[in-house]
Amino acid sequence: MTDDDEASGSGGGNDEAALIVSPQDFVCKEPFSFELGGEIPEFTLRYETYGKLNADKSNAVLICHALTGDHHVAGKHRPEDKRPGWWDHFIGDGKAVDTRKYFVICSNCLGGCSGSTGPKSVNPATGDPYGIDFPVLTLRDMVRAQKKLIDFLGIKKLHAVIGGSMGGMQTLIWAIEYPDAAANIVAMACTARQNTQAIAFNAVARTAIVQDPNWLGGYYGELEGTGPRTGLAVARMMAHITYLSDLSLTMKTRRDHRVELPGGRIATSEFLRKITFPIESYLHHQGDKFLDRFDANSYLYITQATDRFNLSEHHSLDQVFAGVRARALVIGFSTDWLYPPWQNREIVLALQRAGKDARYAEIEAVSGHDSFLLDSQRLYDLTAQFLAETPTR
Repeated sequence: MTDDDEASGSGGGNDEAALIVSPQDFVCKEPFSFELGGEIPEFTLRYETYGKLNADKSNAVLICHALTGDHHVAGKHRPEDKRPGWWDHFIGDGKAVDTRKYFVICSNCLGGCSGSTGPKSVNPATGDPYGIDFPVLTLRDMVRAQKKLIDFLGIKKLHAVIGGSMGGMQTLIWAIEYPDAAANIVAMACTARQNTQAIAFNAVARTAIVQDPNWLGGYYGELEGTGPRTGLAVARMMAHITYLSDLSLTMKTRRDHRVELPGGRIATSEFLRKITFPIESYLHHQGDKFLDRFDANSYLYITQATDRFNLSEHHSLDQVFAGVRARALVIGFSTDWLYPPWQNREIVLALQRAGKDARYAEIEAVSGHDSFLLDSQRLYDLTAQFLAETPTR
């Protein structure tokens, strides 16, 4: 559930021919009521599009980002940008989601902090950021906001909805809540219900944020560089561990077991504060670079939204999937221990028991949960073939 910039732009992207894209804003001027209560008078979704919408608007593909992702899924905003969008090797001319064939849309989710309305947005009633006055958020709220964007674009039926991790959960909601709105869904590295272990990790991350004295009860203001930076960095460090496998962490840090110790007594505060192991340095780097692009309150809201996600809360998965009409491809990754392969397979088995056109594929990968973000020829082939099986008009 990361948009790890180590993954973006790797492999298939061609920097010299990078697509130049500009963000757009969809502003819904109608009040938006949240699933668990509360309302905002209007909202904005920031989004980007790639490719051309065909005459009958049947070739649109919606991408749903992961927990800390955003709308910038491919291409560059400026030629001099160091990195393209977070799934650039997967989306574009001749790639898995081929922009010569498909019109691709990706929006920053409701509750996010990359241009869409969320806790750091200004509350028109007060003139100050919403902070924790922003209504409690669910993944269904995010999908309902996306649906308003798709309606605004005049698209009656999407060719596909694609996402990994939290984005994969949203594809399932699309199929359930709007059975006629998408012909296909591709869900990667996800689950039908948030598991206890994932909730536990998120709970520790949220505790790090709210216990930071600079959180100020959630009203830390809008000035850049303010807020619970230490807590947010620790939260990111915690989360990042769950995105990788033991092997990929080892490969990234190449730990040297020969730790250099100071002479004499070592139980000093200076030594205990010292970054001793390569993995510590790596995690601190991941935490620090997260601070300039993400809002702590958004992190609280979005992790709580994923933790509440449970498609079988009131009915069995078979019953929940009874009304689904979209074809489904669900992809698991062998070393993903955040949403293990069996949780992805469970989705497909329930869809099949409900009589739906669903298939499961498992990819051998070394990088854990983040594998869906990385270059994989098998992932490209599975996705491209699945999308091609349903022709656009």
